[in-house]
Amino acid sequence: MTITQLNYVLAVAEHQNFTKAAQKVFVTQPTLSMQIQKLEDELDIQIFDRGKKPIELTDVGRKIVAQARNIVNESDRIKDIVDQQKGYIGGEFKIGVIPTIMPTLLPMFLSNFTKKYPKVKLSIEELHTEAIIEQLKEGHIDAAIAATPLEDEEIKERVLYFEPFVGYVPNNHRLQGKTKIDPTDLDVEDILLLQDGHCFKDGILNLCKMADRYEEDRFSLQSGSFETLIKLSNEGLGMTLLPYLHTLDLRDQDKSHLRMFTDPIPAREVSIIYHKSELKMQIIEALQSVIAGVVKGAITFQNVQIISPISK
Repeated sequence: MTITQLNYVLAVAEHQNFTKAAQKVFVTQPTLSMQIQKLEDELDIQIFDRGKKPIELTDVGRKIVAQARNIVNESDRIKDIVDQQKGYIGGEFKIGVIPTIMPTLLPMFLSNFTKKYPKVKLSIEELHTEAIIEQLKEGHIDAAIAATPLEDEEIKERVLYFEPFVGYVPNNHRLQGKTKIDPTDLDVEDILLLQDGHCFKDGILNLCKMADRYEEDRFSLQSGSFETLIKLSNEGLGMTLLPYLHTLDLRDQDKSHLRMFTDPIPAREVSIIYHKSELKMQIIEALQSVIAGVVKGAITFQNVQIISPISK
């Protein structure tokens, strides 16, 4: 049994196709198939049910894949130990970022990071939180930036910053005359929300539940972007809530509709998260340092109340 064979097994389990798996690990399909067959012969079991389309894991195959992932991760730690000993920060690093953070945070730190750590080859993908957790556990990404806490024992979190919720209140709205709003002012019936799958939406719903201003399925309209929500709000269809960093680049006429919350300000906790196996920690720590440095000047709020991103 070899680490290479286990990597081939993981690739087939991911793609459910021998040809695609071979492309993923940069070998020919016959080579990959032969090595997996050798492993199955050695263990005297079938890892894959080749009669199914797409290929499926057998019952014992699922257990083997789970263990193979642990073994491959642990073998990767050896290279990590050597890199850390040498002070080397480089190589490929795959990171996921949730959609409500990607457009505002990425421009703030990416250029600084790539200049400071030119040997790191970042691969960045926009993913919802559910997909991020799954891909971290399966080893498809190395880390992610997401709203926390996630309360998952397999995921570790390092807080980067706290980002306040900001009200966007259009003309002629019942809260338009207020200079600051309170969570008890919110009514989910007139708040425009992001579509399902966005943890920012779950945070808003949790905020409304805390204020006892929530009834299941009573909101009127959902959209996929903050820009659309702002336009709909300007049309008089309701207010909305925005993350603080998103408000910094609004037009002046739109900024006039912003309302901060009273203290303690409801906020989301934004963290860099990674698997408990703690691979590539030198890159994770470098990312944490750069991001915290650039955000420190943009967000200076202290008295905040963390709103959970977990749907409750």
